[in-house]
Amino acid sequence: MTTFDDRERAFEAKFARDEDMAFRVTARRNRLLGQWAAARLNLTPEETDAYAKAVVQADFEEAGDEDVIRKLLGDLLAAGVEIDDASVRRALEEKSVEARRQLMGEA
Repeated sequence: MTTFDDRERAFEAKFARDEDMAFRVTARRNRLLGQWAAARLNLTPEETDAYAKAVVQADFEEAGDEDVIRKLLGDLLAAGVEIDDASVRRALEEKSVEARRQLMGEA
């Protein structure tokens, strides 16, 4: 029974690590997306930091990425930046890869 218990604990620990890493990648990705959008909005460094934090917060509105995409697209279009949904989604994918690379480099 001990072997089974050890395996179960190991599986639970791996699951917890994987979930933690997924959360950290998503949060980093959203911060990078906020910085990407802030550059298109010509924000100051202080405004960029605040905006990146707002994008991270926007991800807690609902499950999935639609809340972040909606925020970015709405803010960019409201500011007169010519951009479409596909461009925002492409940036989301690119920043996801970049966030994962950054976090793997830290490990």
